[in-house]
Amino acid sequence: MTSPRSKNELLSQTAKTYVEEQVLLAKYGIRKTFSSRYTDKGNLVEDESIRIASEALELGFLIKNDEHFSNEWLTGTPDVNTDTILLDVKSSWDATTFPFFATEIPNKDYFYQLQGYLELVGKTDALLVYCLVNTPEDMVQDEIRRAHWNAKLLEEDPELIEQVTKRHNFDHIPDNRRVKFFEVKKDEQVIEQIKERVELCREYYETLYNFL
Repeated sequence: MTSPRSKNELLSQTAKTYVEEQVLLAKYGIRKTFSSRYTDKGNLVEDESIRIASEALELGFLIKNDEHFSNEWLTGTPDVNTDTILLDVKSSWDATTFPFFATEIPNKDYFYQLQGYLELVGKTDALLVYCLVNTPEDMVQDEIRRAHWNAKLLEEDPELIEQVTKRHNFDHIPDNRRVKFFEVKKDEQVIEQIKERVELCREYYETLYNFL
């Protein structure tokens, strides 16, 4: 029997992996849990990122959007969606992952994410905004413990503590330098490509589900 993995070669490995996880969940109740300090920080500092983005870009007072949107192919919850603006924020883990000098969106996945949001909310323009905000204190303490563990230190090392703490504090950088934005315009051709990939994912899902 031919493996179903040979089907739908147009799908990326990331897309295939996601579909496979959904099949295992639906068929056998196997749920993959995901957690990382990077996404945890993003969730914790989201409001602060929206605040400094709105100030740096002079967008006025913005609040987080909680409305979920979906259609036949797409689903999502943009960070900010007002009458005049669609905005999504990405909070960098530290200064080394912040795109200070980038001229194009560093992660193309975010471009496609914004295309989906534009289709869902019926807008033609969006902003993808990277923000560099201080890491929450509890997480900094976790990083300090992690650093001591990795260094095999049983006693607190003041120099190491200072080093880790500085790595997660950006108060010395002006707010307007801690915000980097990219304009994203709706591309109908890209939207159609996304819809085609969704249909391929559905076909792949059915193949895998029946294969199991």
